[in-house]
Amino acid sequence: MLDVTKLRVIDAVARHGSVTAAARELHYSQPSVTHHLSRLEAETGAQLLQRAGRGIRLTEAGLMLAARAAEIIGRIEAVDAELAAHVGLRVGRVRLAGFSSAIGSLVPAAVAALAGKHPGLEVSLTDLHPPEALELLRTGKIDVAIVFRYDETEPEPTGVRLHHLLDDPVYLLSKDRPVTLAELGDATWIAGCDRCRSHLTALCAVEGYEPRVGYTSDDMVVMQALVMAGLGVTTMPGLALRSHQADGIFATEIPDSRRHVYAATYGEPPNPPAIAALVAALEEAVIR
Repeated sequence: MLDVTKLRVIDAVARHGSVTAAARELHYSQPSVTHHLSRLEAETGAQLLQRAGRGIRLTEAGLMLAARAAEIIGRIEAVDAELAAHVGLRVGRVRLAGFSSAIGSLVPAAVAALAGKHPGLEVSLTDLHPPEALELLRTGKIDVAIVFRYDETEPEPTGVRLHHLLDDPVYLLSKDRPVTLAELGDATWIAGCDRCRSHLTALCAVEGYEPRVGYTSDDMVVMQALVMAGLGVTTMPGLALRSHQADGIFATEIPDSRRHVYAATYGEPPNPPAIAALVAALEEAVIR
């Protein structure tokens, strides 16, 4: 029969790609990890591992089981956190992940307000892009994810509930003078990673051109420094500018361009007390 111990073993092997590293994380001996894996294969009747040179790799069945194991372990840890807060908010913890500009603007005020009301409640924080944060939320490794989406963004995974925080305007940043998208067909652009620049590409497509990206960075300080040096133009959401805006940069709001910011939770309502308190604190931080 499957048990949590064996599931933790295959999850660790999948994440590290090594029996040795998995044993180190779990504080087991290598023979113990190998034994648990052998028992898993015997109990499931499936080959979960195969040799790859001097190491091992998971088979398709092993990868499937490891993915489910990660989700199950995460949900167990989430239940632990919920039970810790069930008696009230005097103790317990809530795990939060969010993208950089939210962490630099909304989160400090929200966490400070939460600490003032519930000093026994511990909040952990991780800086992550929305897709990674949603995956941790789905697998129970965090309790709340601050995410953003544009109108063209694909729907969130089943089970994710979105609590609207704000609609964040997007600005065009330039040096010397304000500009519009329509006049920047020949400009050099500073853009985020390939996955992050889809909204910029969509905005420029409306104006009939594809942006010529000369510099790539997801760091808003670096992006503004490049603009200040006259090396290009870029777009940036309002939350990022709230965290940092370099002197001398012109920020022109792009009409009808918004990203929608949410606090995401997982599972059926209502949220456990600690999670509900954090979401409420984030909503209040928006209003301030």
